[in-house]
Amino acid sequence: MVNSHLLRPIRRSDHGLVRDIYAESIQSQGEAFYSLEQIQAWSALAWLPSILDSPLNYGTGWLSMDGNEVAAFAVRYPSNRLALVYCRGCFSRRGHGTSLLNQVEIDARDDHQKYLITEASLFGYQLFLSLGWTVEKPERIMIGGVKFDRFCMKKLL
Repeated sequence: MVNSHLLRPIRRSDHGLVRDIYAESIQSQGEAFYSLEQIQAWSALAWLPSILDSPLNYGTGWLSMDGNEVAAFAVRYPSNRLALVYCRGCFSRRGHGTSLLNQVEIDARDDHQKYLITEASLFGYQLFLSLGWTVEKPERIMIGGVKFDRFCMKKLL
Protein backbone atom coordinates (compact mmCIF):
# COMPACT_ATOMS: atom_id res chain seq x y z
CA MET A 1 0.00 0.00 0.00
CA VAL A 2 1.29 3.45 -0.89
CA ASN A 3 0.81 6.07 1.79
CA SER A 4 -0.47 9.39 0.61
CA HIS A 5 -1.07 12.43 2.78
CA LEU A 6 -2.32 15.89 2.04
CA LEU A 7 0.76 17.92 1.20
CA ARG A 8 1.06 21.65 0.79
CA PRO A 9 4.00 23.86 -0.12
CA ILE A 10 5.95 25.46 2.70
CA ARG A 11 5.38 29.22 2.88
CA ARG A 12 7.59 31.82 4.56
CA SER A 13 4.99 32.09 7.33
CA ASP A 14 5.63 28.39 8.11
CA HIS A 15 9.35 28.81 8.88
CA GLY A 16 8.89 29.05 12.66
CA LEU A 17 6.68 25.95 12.66
CA VAL A 18 9.23 24.07 10.54
CA ARG A 19 11.97 24.95 13.04
CA ASP A 20 9.73 23.69 15.87
CA ILE A 21 9.15 20.39 14.05
CA TYR A 22 12.87 20.04 13.33
CA ALA A 23 13.77 20.35 17.03
CA GLU A 24 10.84 18.28 18.30
CA SER A 25 11.56 15.49 15.83
CA ILE A 26 15.13 15.10 17.06
CA GLN A 27 14.17 15.39 20.72
CA SER A 28 11.28 12.91 20.52
CA GLN A 29 12.88 10.25 18.30
CA GLY A 30 16.62 10.60 18.68
CA GLU A 31 17.13 8.73 21.94
CA ALA A 32 16.99 5.34 20.21
CA PHE A 33 20.20 6.19 18.33
CA TYR A 34 21.82 9.21 19.96
CA SER A 35 23.10 10.34 23.34
CA LEU A 36 21.49 13.23 25.23
CA GLU A 37 24.51 15.37 24.34
CA GLN A 38 24.03 14.62 20.64
CA ILE A 39 20.29 15.29 20.78
CA GLN A 40 20.84 18.65 22.48
CA ALA A 41 23.56 19.74 20.04
CA TRP A 42 21.59 18.68 16.97
CA SER A 43 18.18 20.04 17.98
CA ALA A 44 19.75 23.40 18.92
CA LEU A 45 20.56 23.94 15.23
CA ALA A 46 16.90 24.79 14.65
CA TRP A 47 17.40 28.14 16.36
CA LEU A 48 20.94 29.09 15.41
CA PRO A 49 21.21 31.93 12.89
CA SER A 50 21.92 30.84 9.32
CA ILE A 51 21.86 27.05 9.83
CA LEU A 52 18.39 26.50 8.31
CA ASP A 53 18.07 29.90 6.66
CA SER A 54 19.27 29.00 3.15
CA PRO A 55 17.20 25.81 2.77
CA LEU A 56 14.09 27.56 4.09
CA ASN A 57 14.56 30.81 2.18
CA TYR A 58 15.80 29.43 -1.14
CA GLY A 59 14.69 25.81 -1.21
CA THR A 60 11.39 24.26 -2.14
CA GLY A 61 9.53 22.25 0.41
CA TRP A 62 6.36 20.58 1.50
CA LEU A 63 4.40 20.09 4.69
CA SER A 64 2.59 16.80 5.31
CA MET A 65 -0.71 17.19 7.09
CA ASP A 66 -2.39 14.83 9.53
CA GLY A 67 -5.89 16.20 9.67
CA ASN A 68 -5.47 19.87 10.55
CA GLU A 69 -2.02 19.39 12.09
CA VAL A 70 1.34 19.65 10.38
CA ALA A 71 3.05 16.31 10.95
CA ALA A 72 6.22 16.53 8.89
CA PHE A 73 8.15 18.50 6.30
CA ALA A 74 10.79 18.12 3.61
CA VAL A 75 12.93 20.73 1.84
CA ARG A 76 15.01 20.39 -1.31
CA TYR A 77 17.98 22.74 -1.56
CA PRO A 78 19.76 23.08 -3.88
CA SER A 79 17.76 21.44 -6.64
CA ASN A 80 19.48 18.05 -6.45
CA ARG A 81 19.70 17.74 -2.64
CA LEU A 82 17.17 16.77 -0.05
CA ALA A 83 18.33 19.15 2.67
CA LEU A 84 15.75 18.44 5.38
CA VAL A 85 13.09 15.85 6.16
CA TYR A 86 11.68 15.67 9.68
CA CYS A 87 8.53 14.28 11.29
CA ARG A 88 7.04 14.96 14.70
CA GLY A 89 7.44 11.92 16.92
CA CYS A 90 3.71 11.52 17.51
CA PHE A 91 3.17 11.17 13.75
CA SER A 92 6.14 8.93 12.93
CA ARG A 93 5.70 5.64 11.10
CA ARG A 94 2.46 6.78 9.48
CA GLY A 95 3.79 7.32 5.96
CA HIS A 96 4.47 11.05 6.11
CA GLY A 97 8.15 10.60 5.21
CA THR A 98 7.27 8.37 2.28
CA SER A 99 4.70 10.84 0.97
CA LEU A 100 7.14 13.73 1.28
CA LEU A 101 10.02 11.87 -0.36
CA ASN A 102 7.79 10.82 -3.24
CA GLN A 103 6.77 14.46 -3.79
CA VAL A 104 10.36 15.68 -3.59
CA GLU A 105 11.33 13.13 -6.25
CA ILE A 106 8.51 14.29 -8.51
CA ASP A 107 9.63 17.91 -8.10
CA ALA A 108 13.25 17.01 -8.82
CA ARG A 109 12.28 15.12 -11.98
CA ASP A 110 10.15 18.09 -13.06
CA ASP A 111 13.29 20.23 -12.57
CA HIS A 112 15.20 17.84 -14.86
CA GLN A 113 17.39 16.49 -12.06
CA LYS A 114 19.02 13.12 -12.78
CA TYR A 115 19.51 12.23 -9.11
CA LEU A 116 19.01 13.42 -5.55
CA ILE A 117 21.53 13.35 -2.73
CA THR A 118 21.09 13.66 1.02
CA GLU A 119 22.80 13.08 4.33
CA ALA A 120 20.71 10.65 6.37
CA SER A 121 20.74 10.29 10.13
CA LEU A 122 20.91 6.93 11.87
CA PHE A 123 17.17 6.99 12.47
CA GLY A 124 16.28 8.14 8.97
CA TYR A 125 18.44 6.13 6.64
CA GLN A 126 16.34 2.94 6.79
CA LEU A 127 13.44 4.85 5.22
CA PHE A 128 15.70 6.04 2.42
CA LEU A 129 16.95 2.50 1.80
CA SER A 130 13.37 1.21 1.63
CA LEU A 131 12.60 3.82 -1.07
CA GLY A 132 15.53 2.90 -3.30
CA TRP A 133 18.23 5.27 -2.09
CA THR A 134 21.76 3.90 -1.87
CA VAL A 135 24.53 4.66 0.61
CA GLU A 136 27.41 6.42 -1.13
CA LYS A 137 29.52 6.54 2.02
CA PRO A 138 29.21 6.86 5.78
CA GLU A 139 30.67 9.98 7.29
CA ARG A 140 31.42 11.46 10.69
CA ILE A 141 30.67 15.13 11.33
CA MET A 142 30.81 17.48 14.28
CA ILE A 143 27.83 19.49 15.50
CA GLY A 144 28.50 21.83 18.39
CA GLY A 145 31.68 19.93 19.18
CA VAL A 146 29.85 16.58 19.30
CA LYS A 147 30.53 13.69 16.88
CA PHE A 148 27.77 12.27 14.68
CA ASP A 149 27.69 9.41 12.22
CA ARG A 150 25.48 9.72 9.16
CA PHE A 151 25.17 8.40 5.63
CA CYS A 152 25.69 10.25 2.35
CA MET A 153 22.99 8.81 0.10
CA LYS A 154 21.89 9.08 -3.50
CA LYS A 155 18.86 8.17 -5.58
CA LEU A 156 18.81 8.03 -9.35
CA LEU A 157 15.61 9.50 -10.77
